[in-house]
Amino acid sequence: MAAFLYRIGRWAFRRRRLVIGLWLGVLVLAGVAAATAPAGQDEDLSMPGTESQKAFDLLDERFPQTNAQGAEARLVFQAPDGQRVTAAASKAAVEAALGSLDGGDQVASVTDPYKTGAVGGDGTIAYSTITYTVDAVDLKEPAKTALQDAAGKARDAGLTVEIGGSALDAEEAPGGTTEIIGVVVAAVVLILALGSLVAAGLSLLTAFWGVAIAFGAVTALAVPLGLTSTVAILALMLGLAVGIDYALFITSRFRDERTRGGAPEEAAGRAVGTAGSAVVFAGATVFIALVGLGVVGIPELTKMGMAGAGAVALAVLVALTLVPALFGAFGRRVLPRAVRKAGGPSGGRPAAGRPGLATRWARFVLHRPVAVLLVAVLGLGAVALPALSLELGLPGDESKSVETTQRRAYDLLSEGFGPGFNGPLTVVVDLSKSADPAAATDRVVRTVRGLDGVASVDEPVLNRAKDTAVLTAVPRTAPASGKTKDLVHEIRDAASGVETETGADISVTGTTALNIDISEAMADALLPYLSVVIGLAVILLAVVFRSVLVPVKAALGFLLSVGAAFGVLVAVFQWGWAADLIGIEQTGPVMSLMPILIIGIVFGLAMDYEVFLLSRMREAYVHGASPGEAIVGGFRHSGRVVAAAAIIMISVFTGFVGMSNPTIQTMGLGLASAVAFDAFVVRMAIAPAVLALLGHRAWWLPRSLRRVLPNVDIEGEALTRRVPPSPTVPAANMPAANMPAATVPDAGVPPLPVDGR
Repeated sequence: MAAFLYRIGRWAFRRRRLVIGLWLGVLVLAGVAAATAPAGQDEDLSMPGTESQKAFDLLDERFPQTNAQGAEARLVFQAPDGQRVTAAASKAAVEAALGSLDGGDQVASVTDPYKTGAVGGDGTIAYSTITYTVDAVDLKEPAKTALQDAAGKARDAGLTVEIGGSALDAEEAPGGTTEIIGVVVAAVVLILALGSLVAAGLSLLTAFWGVAIAFGAVTALAVPLGLTSTVAILALMLGLAVGIDYALFITSRFRDERTRGGAPEEAAGRAVGTAGSAVVFAGATVFIALVGLGVVGIPELTKMGMAGAGAVALAVLVALTLVPALFGAFGRRVLPRAVRKAGGPSGGRPAAGRPGLATRWARFVLHRPVAVLLVAVLGLGAVALPALSLELGLPGDESKSVETTQRRAYDLLSEGFGPGFNGPLTVVVDLSKSADPAAATDRVVRTVRGLDGVASVDEPVLNRAKDTAVLTAVPRTAPASGKTKDLVHEIRDAASGVETETGADISVTGTTALNIDISEAMADALLPYLSVVIGLAVILLAVVFRSVLVPVKAALGFLLSVGAAFGVLVAVFQWGWAADLIGIEQTGPVMSLMPILIIGIVFGLAMDYEVFLLSRMREAYVHGASPGEAIVGGFRHSGRVVAAAAIIMISVFTGFVGMSNPTIQTMGLGLASAVAFDAFVVRMAIAPAVLALLGHRAWWLPRSLRRVLPNVDIEGEALTRRVPPSPTVPAANMPAANMPAATVPDAGVPPLPVDGR
């Protein structure tokens, strides 16, 4: 693969105008497709196979005149201080507002609070439920405008009016102050790491180029594929982070080859052949982990994984082709200013000075491996402790900002009708196999009303065929409460006995029940998915590094970093620690999709840092360096670049914490924390400490596995054998990768000490 990528790098460098022109054409096509595509909207989560989803499907079948998961709005009215909504003036204002909606476009029904008893106990709060014939994604703008106008009429009459429900749910567009700050920080880090405005700009330019194409594709496919704003933001987040990193790694290697005396085209080829090999492997691991999210069975999670995987694949292609093409376009300006001033055909190699911070840190770890290992492991373990209290759920209106009308409507309904009113449970009774449908329905109503956690149960509603009954049960506790979750299971347990006696089929559904089912499915899938990811990590790293202990060390370190990230999420979003700093106004369960999503993404990113850092160590080791020298060499060549890449990732992910969408906030904080722990604690502290303690044994591989595992040339060893070094490279400046093939030990059989360890 290294030789193939070497040829791609040289070809892209030579044909830079063609390559840049092709990528520019793709960018224009993506932009035009996005601009002309209809706007997509968020969809409700679904979980095929769960009891709640089956009940929704049954309702759609038995009540064809309604849409079980259609858009719904609640107009919540509150009388002025000292007055009641039942007063003549207030009642007239409410009825006038509702009258303007009745019979409107896409409106299925409008309830009258004075006829349905939807007036709070003290008479100050009332609500009306407006149902629509279509899902929220298909609700037209005139219908939303009519809803807002109706609320405005009642406000003009002196009432406080808020709008809840899904009808006004809006997508949050990417872009904002915190995201811009994150990109600015990334730019500063690039300039400091590369010492060149042009080189830093090149990495940012190619990353934005790839992200623009990916975002355009997601926008264009939003309606036909049902892609939501969260899907688009995830693609933007991942594409920007890995795009900058992959360009940074290849640019750093190109500059290294140039300062060693390599000709520009040769340096571009070798950069893509060596660092590009690591980029392909790293991108492939992220791609596989994200595509693997589809096995969980949640359509929204599958879409997020596929969009993120597409953005990562695009970032890899851009790094392998557009980046070397821009090397040719920018010429010597990619090199650091100090190197350019040194003169010579390639700028020459700057004189060696004081060892860098990365080298000094590596030597520090080599001298104190046990102390570093204990501090790092115990520190991550302490941060991970809150993860033992992890609770999963799905955010509703209660998690939104108090500045939104949905949150204010939620609070008013809780005040007037109790905390459980915002999360009613729908009990669906299939009477098609019951001998006495009326008696069966009555038995179900009495059973549900007799449960302690139920505040009220509405009278059952039958369909036209009289073979299905629907009743609404209001819990005493809030939708996100653990007691509400227990109540759902209590109703289902009680229903099993009623089913046996009556022959009816009973199921519990509704938004609250569906959220509970999805959260439980996520919790059940967490350990199996984590096991698959860990197993995949061990296999991939065993193939790459031809070692047994290095992959095991990497997998255990990955577990520590993910556990610590979960600990941060629990501390902030469940316990409320520092929640005010990032605008979290309501604590509660962690978004149920986040743990698996974070595991999938961080797995790929952790493998990025492992490969980029350890590939240089292995390259030095197979060329005869001692284990300690190999560790120092790996940090000398890659430590600074890996640190810069991690800071860039953290900056980009942290930039999304400032958005008001709780899903994006959770994702941004979780990914930023996981990258910080994995890059700076696991890969730069635990990894070298473990390698120092293992010595030669770190690179040991049994003979049986040597014959089975393929030999992946991640260090670009094939370039030494197939591609002769540039004649312009002075012997004194020749890097280890350019040593004659005869001096290179077999990569599969690393040198061992005399005692055979």
